[in-house]
Amino acid sequence: MSATRGPRRIVCLTEEPTEILYALGEQDRVVGISGFTVRPPRARKEKPKVSAFTSAKIDEILKLQPDFVVGFSDIQADIAAELVRRGIEVWISNHRSVDGILDYVRRLGALVGAGDKANAYADELKRGLDAIETESAKLSRRPKVYFEEWDEPPITGIRWVAELVRIAGGDDVFPERALEPLAKARILEDGDEVIRRAPDIILGSWCGKKFRPEKVAARPGWNAIPAVRDGELHEIKSPIILQPGPAALTDGVREIARIIQDWATKQS
Repeated sequence: MSATRGPRRIVCLTEEPTEILYALGEQDRVVGISGFTVRPPRARKEKPKVSAFTSAKIDEILKLQPDFVVGFSDIQADIAAELVRRGIEVWISNHRSVDGILDYVRRLGALVGAGDKANAYADELKRGLDAIETESAKLSRRPKVYFEEWDEPPITGIRWVAELVRIAGGDDVFPERALEPLAKARILEDGDEVIRRAPDIILGSWCGKKFRPEKVAARPGWNAIPAVRDGELHEIKSPIILQPGPAALTDGVREIARIIQDWATKQS
């Protein structure tokens, strides 16, 4: 049985490992989670919250006696280093693409002794993406899409977001920035660049705060952008798109696909 293999007491410093472990039926191993966790809803009720994104309650984590801690990216490097110094085994993943997310599901499953279930789950996620891509290929025209991750300063979408936009039938207007792993490399120094690239749709997901389309529309000169002119400014809630896990590959991409399909219907 899988329960006899792999770590027994896992702390998840971000939401996506929690969502994956619950999806695999391995939630009993999870002993601590991120305060930003909203998926699945029951995890919030059942598990102690011991970390934010850039900070963590190290003493609270140690009290949970974890034998494995999972985090994400350079942003959690300091938390990871402190836990490693305290003798805890830590895995910091750094996946930034759709293929990377699918591979992450498989690797996390393998690390906790649930490899077969994880492979099956990753295959299921991939089938869902393939179905959306097949459907979106039928669009008579692909919209140009500007995705904004933050407003002050404006930050363009990360790689997995640009890839999901493409799968959903659109084309990200800043593909070269999407390849930059660090947010600071995706800061738009010149907002007029969005005007020049003339997106048909603007998607906003301001990490942790409500997207304000009226504020975006009021930016100087932005009334010339097709998306602003046509009222195509839409919020994608950050929990379903800005975490590199199952949420983005399911609810997130489906929401983008719905917006693009609606736009295409209006065009025809």
